[in-house]
Amino acid sequence: MPSSSRQPRLPRWFSLCVFLAFVAAFPATSPNAYLLNIIGFAGIHILLSIGLNILMGYAGQISLGHAAFWGLGAYISGVLTSKFGWPPVLGLAASVLGTCIAALAIALPTLRLKGHYLAMATLGVGIIVHTLFVQLSGLTGGPSGLVDVPSFSIGPITIGSAIGNYYFIWAWVAIGALASLNLRTSRIGRALNAIKGGDVAAECTGVDTYRYKVIVFVLSAAYAAVAGTLYVHYINFAAPDTFGFMQSVLILTMVVVGGIGTFWGPIIGGGILTFLPEYLRAYEGLDVVIYGTILVAVMMFMPNGLASLARDLSARFRTTPRV
Repeated sequence: MPSSSRQPRLPRWFSLCVFLAFVAAFPATSPNAYLLNIIGFAGIHILLSIGLNILMGYAGQISLGHAAFWGLGAYISGVLTSKFGWPPVLGLAASVLGTCIAALAIALPTLRLKGHYLAMATLGVGIIVHTLFVQLSGLTGGPSGLVDVPSFSIGPITIGSAIGNYYFIWAWVAIGALASLNLRTSRIGRALNAIKGGDVAAECTGVDTYRYKVIVFVLSAAYAAVAGTLYVHYINFAAPDTFGFMQSVLILTMVVVGGIGTFWGPIIGGGILTFLPEYLRAYEGLDVVIYGTILVAVMMFMPNGLASLARDLSARFRTTPRV
């Protein structure tokens, strides 16, 4: 009788390793400085999206101020290295630590809120932080931006070339992606999934919802801090407008378009929405219209994001009929 059977499922990390191997081999096959530059920025956006996806997709918490933590990471490391002569490695450590402390101070009062109240609170935090970047001109350079930020270096080794930055950024993306993958199946990941289903139900199963919300909020900020440090040492400059409200919306859009709550969603969304504006430059005058139309079409026909389409196609290939 006709029947069907599924092929043995590969480990969850296998497809990620294949993807990262392709990224690692790309410069050898296409050593184009422009493409390496764009893929480097895509890596930074993916790291930001992974962090926001952990907060919103895994735990179901809303944030409209994620770019504020990106900016804190960039400015802390940028100021310490350009104005006080700190080594970039220490700048990175201080950036993550300082951003996490700020996130903790914000999380303790705001995460007692829910729904649109939480969204408005995080929006307000983003506006306040952006204002500080503008007003503290003695440190940040004000509206003109922070200049003369050195390239990242590890001891005597300076990572200043396009290919050096490429591999350095994507090494951090690999670390962040693997951590996110492991988090999904960990004890914390199961607790976050319970919180996403509902606070009352999670508390009935013994989950300390408030504690886990604070943990995931700080973890998400840590991802943004690393991305900010990579960004400021990559372009050697930081401006307040880079970390404004619209950037928070862009990061959120990357997560939603890719597939919120999925592992591959932030990777797909971050990559596509970094490349798409570059390719639409050829349609000057219509690029914004085409960009918006594509986003609306994805939300209409793939409400679960592009990752759902990839998952469905993968499932079809894994399922083979047997007679």
